[in-house]
Amino acid sequence: MDDVPFAPKFDDAVYRRVRAAFEAGGPGGGVETLCAELEAAGEFQPLFYALLMRRRVELGLTPFPLSPATELPTDAHEAYEDGIRQAARKVGTMLLARGDIAKAWAYFRIINEPGPVKEALAAYAPGPDDDVYPLVEIAWQQGLAPEKGFDLILDRSGVCSAITMVGSADLNANPALRDYCVKRLVRALHAQLTERLAGDLSQRNVTASDGATIPQMLAAHPELMADDAYHIDTSHLSSVVLAAMQLPRCVELDLARELALYGTKLSANYTGDNDPPFEATYADYLPYLNAVAGIDTDANVAHFTAKLPAAAVEGYRFPAEVVVNLLLKLDRLPAALAVAREFLADADEGGMSCPGVMELARRAGDYDALAAQAMTKGDPVSYLASLIAAQTRKA
Repeated sequence: MDDVPFAPKFDDAVYRRVRAAFEAGGPGGGVETLCAELEAAGEFQPLFYALLMRRRVELGLTPFPLSPATELPTDAHEAYEDGIRQAARKVGTMLLARGDIAKAWAYFRIINEPGPVKEALAAYAPGPDDDVYPLVEIAWQQGLAPEKGFDLILDRSGVCSAITMVGSADLNANPALRDYCVKRLVRALHAQLTERLAGDLSQRNVTASDGATIPQMLAAHPELMADDAYHIDTSHLSSVVLAAMQLPRCVELDLARELALYGTKLSANYTGDNDPPFEATYADYLPYLNAVAGIDTDANVAHFTAKLPAAAVEGYRFPAEVVVNLLLKLDRLPAALAVAREFLADADEGGMSCPGVMELARRAGDYDALAAQAMTKGDPVSYLASLIAAQTRKA
């Protein structure tokens, strides 16, 4: 907020009415008239300071609302702080009533009361000419309603901006928000691809069956992918499919599988080069998604475990991390521990994308494995802890 509260220009009549009220009713009368004038004029920032002045006058303090708090007597602090809260609530509520959420937040933030602004954001439906970015800053960047902030960007600016938004944030600490964003991205891109495939067929004087899925259209019309054709931005496709690997089994995971299947039909010119275990790009993405979806799970897990010996020889640790995470998604903790013991025993557990041997062994209650790993890592504390835990379990 500006340090100068009375930037707006007011008609001289306002000053005359305020002065007359002051002369007739003293400081209290002057302040009440000033507050009424400012509220009627919709001048909310000066109104906030006028409300602070009213509380100061009520407390017998200096009337200047911008004077330092150190000038206040100690016994007046609590009452004045309550006045600040009341003034902020009043002005913030009035701004919300006018639909000015961004300015309202400036007041509710002062008193750490985000509830009314959260409710306003949840109900907000932007018009075509509304500038949504100030609200995105509040909702997403300041964390007040991140799902709403993401929705505003996806709905207003499209998939590309939404992908950038998610990619620039570390959402692993908030899995619920991460999954929300990924699910919406999957749905948006899937709808876009479905529409464009149907449109391609229409241009060929072919009508897609009502409700035809992406796999059905691709199977019935292989000509759709001829001559290096593509129907959506391939960087968007790869970004969304990769993000979908973090999803649990859900409807959006099935939609992502359809996106990955489409990716397998793309020319190699559009798939790029990737590191193991996804060196075949969509031909590797799809088995991962299928495994999570419960489709040919054993075969699809074997697709990745078969890559591990060669990857280990080449010094690639990430494929084993991928397999461990996949097995954990499938609730196969003992198998995940076995893979970690074979391929990740020497890895720095703090620098991995999956839990390490010691954490997996602890989760599994495999204290023999935990003790062995502790010895390998030169960790006598964890070694003794595993012995004690094993003894306690047997008791």
